[in-house]
Amino acid sequence: MKRYLTFITMLLCAIGSAQDINDVLRYSSENLQGSARYQSMGGAFGALGGDLSALNVNPAGSAVFNNSLFGITGTNYNRKNEAAYFDGRTNSKLNSLEFNQIGGVLVFKSKGESPWKKLTLAINYDLAQNFDNETFIRGNSTQGIDNYFLDYAQGAPFASILTQDGEYLEDAYLDIGAQQGFADQQAFLGYYGGIINPVDENDDNNIAYTSNSDYNSVNQEFTLSTTGYNSKFVVNGATQFGENLYFGASLNFHTIVYTQYDEFTERGYNAGSPNNFTTFDNYLSTEGNGFSFSLGAIGKVNDFIRLGASYQSPTWYRLTDDFSQRINSTTADDEIDYINFDIINLFEPYKLKTPGKLTGSLALVFGKNGLLSLDYGYQDMSSALLKPESDFANVNNDIANNLGNVSTIKLGGEYRIQRFSLRAGYRYEQSPFTNGNTIGDLNGYSGGLGINFRKSRLDIALNRTEQEVNERLFNTGLTTPATIDRINTNVSIGYTVNF
Repeated sequence: MKRYLTFITMLLCAIGSAQDINDVLRYSSENLQGSARYQSMGGAFGALGGDLSALNVNPAGSAVFNNSLFGITGTNYNRKNEAAYFDGRTNSKLNSLEFNQIGGVLVFKSKGESPWKKLTLAINYDLAQNFDNETFIRGNSTQGIDNYFLDYAQGAPFASILTQDGEYLEDAYLDIGAQQGFADQQAFLGYYGGIINPVDENDDNNIAYTSNSDYNSVNQEFTLSTTGYNSKFVVNGATQFGENLYFGASLNFHTIVYTQYDEFTERGYNAGSPNNFTTFDNYLSTEGNGFSFSLGAIGKVNDFIRLGASYQSPTWYRLTDDFSQRINSTTADDEIDYINFDIINLFEPYKLKTPGKLTGSLALVFGKNGLLSLDYGYQDMSSALLKPESDFANVNNDIANNLGNVSTIKLGGEYRIQRFSLRAGYRYEQSPFTNGNTIGDLNGYSGGLGINFRKSRLDIALNRTEQEVNERLFNTGLTTPATIDRINTNVSIGYTVNF
């Protein structure tokens, strides 16, 4: 029996299999995370401060604290995805529980006559994105998976995607990926997976390919499962000048852990078709770190009005992907099972620069009775960049041509009744695509309750967002996307202790 080995290779990045416009969107956006109070008010804290998660909006916010404190928050994430694909309608749900925020602040007050009234030092951990999700898609399509492999194979000389004498199938798969690139590797996989054939199998120079499946329509099932997180660790310093001005700055350290597993099954070919079924699965793992900084200021116009302004720099990520596949069909090579998730393509490390963000804020404070707060954020998604630029020229062109300006509006309010606080919020985020269709606008609603125990506070929040997404099953070949209505409902409980 053949000895079972794991191979690691360096894939050419120019084709951007695992690295594409989706990376930019995945790692540039931050969901409404953080403390329960922050979530319940829609994250509209740019002119308010006084909350550890408000440092994500405006780093001057820590100077608003009157005393040192520690806070922690846990969240239950409920994901619901309603998918429509041709004639198929499916629903899928997933629940996960995480400690998504923990941090503290130290407040040092001036005892002299200096106009610098206060210095604060804060650290805070927030789960900027929780990637745990699952989507199930099913429908009868007129576009089979053969189109995916044909798109990659056309133009590739037949001899270039064949195993050499004495070469194992899995060795050839990795060697072709490393030396010739992702497109030829997929052509190889399609041929030995029994999905496509050369028009002339006796011609080594053949560059035309045909399907090995006969169908009018096929039944397709596609499961997409993702796990992981994008976390942000904030080191913050802020100060109060006089009675009405607050300034702050933060250093932000980001960590990404992401896995994506998709499982595809296709059946329902015509009678007499050489192929009766196809399975094609892919597994992607991404890890990396990033850095950004932010600057901000808050000013009290009077006892009633507060204004805030902040700048969050681009985030500079360094990421590494590894990628593996498996395929099978009625007419696949007998040794096709040797190409599986233990046969790993390791990509060269690459860099991603996400866009910076500007935020302007206004808050109305009604003494001890409550407040209203509004944040407006602006981000130019078309300025995102994958590096080395020479390897990602096509992807960067896609980013520049398809992504645009994103406006974000957050509105929050709080009403206090003795030691109880009632809260509500609304969040709107514009589609990052210029066509407004690939990913739709996001709308979110939130509410919550706070109970003040003088030395401590308990907060509860309910946060719900909804967004429609048109998602293609594969990056080529199957051009009709599934329409997915993503509904995320988070329930958070936070506890804060004052010192």
